[in-house]
Amino acid sequence: MPNFKKYNYDQSAMVVINFEEQLQPNTFEFTLHRLIDNHIDLAAFYDKYRNESGGRSAYDPAILLKIILFAYSKGITSSREIQWQCEHNILFKALSCDSVPHFTSIASFVSSYPDAIESVFENVLLVCEEQGLLGNELFAIDGCKMSSNAAKEHSDTLDELSQKREKIQRQIEHCMKEHKRLDRRKPKDRERKDQVEQVIDTLGKHFEKIDKFLKTAAPRMGQAKKPKEVKSNITDNEPGKMLTSTKSRRH
Repeated sequence: MPNFKKYNYDQSAMVVINFEEQLQPNTFEFTLHRLIDNHIDLAAFYDKYRNESGGRSAYDPAILLKIILFAYSKGITSSREIQWQCEHNILFKALSCDSVPHFTSIASFVSSYPDAIESVFENVLLVCEEQGLLGNELFAIDGCKMSSNAAKEHSDTLDELSQKREKIQRQIEHCMKEHKRLDRRKPKDRERKDQVEQVIDTLGKHFEKIDKFLKTAAPRMGQAKKPKEVKSNITDNEPGKMLTSTKSRRH
C-alpha cells in the first residue's frame, strides 16, 4: 500500500487572505463586484435610511446586493442560507468584506426594494451575458448564448438584446419570488444536512450508472460507408441517430 500524506476536509483553519484577491478577473463574482462598486447608481436605495445623525450604522446596499445576486446565481434563495454562506464560504466572505448580515436584514432589504433590486440585477446580468460569464451559472439564458468573439464585439441587434433582457427579467423575478417564499417557511434544524445527504446520494447513483455503462458498453458505429463512432445513450444505447431527413417522402 503506498504511503500517502493524510488529509481531512472536516477541519477548520486560520488562514490569512486578501478578499480582493479571491475575486478573480473574468468570473461572475468579479464582474458583479466591480459593476456594483464602480458603475451602477445605488441612489434609489438610500431614501429609506434615516441614521445620518445617530443610530446604528446599516449594511451598505452594495454589500447586500452582491451577496444576494451571487447567492441567486448558485441557486440559493433563502435569507438564512445566505447568512450561513457569509459565515462559511470564502467567496461570500470576499463579496461581503467579511460582514455577516442577519437573515432578517437580508429579507427586509429584498422586501423593501424589489423594483430597485430587479433593475440592478438586470443590468449586471446583461453585462455578464455579453461577457459570456453566465454559461456555468444558474442564470444561463437558453437560446441566447454567444461565442466569446461575438460577446466582446457586442454584436447583438436591439431585438436580440431585448429578448435577452426579457429572459433575464423572468429569471430575476423567479429568484425573488422563491426567496420570499422560502423566507416565510419555518426553519428546519436538519434542512442543510438533509440537503447535502440528498445531493451526495444523487451523485453516487449517477456515478454508478455511468461507471457501469462505460465498463460494459462498446462503441456504437454509424451506418455510413466510412463509419464513425456515434453518440451513445446511457439509458438506451440501441437507437442510433437518424442519418436521413425526417421530412416525408413521396411513395
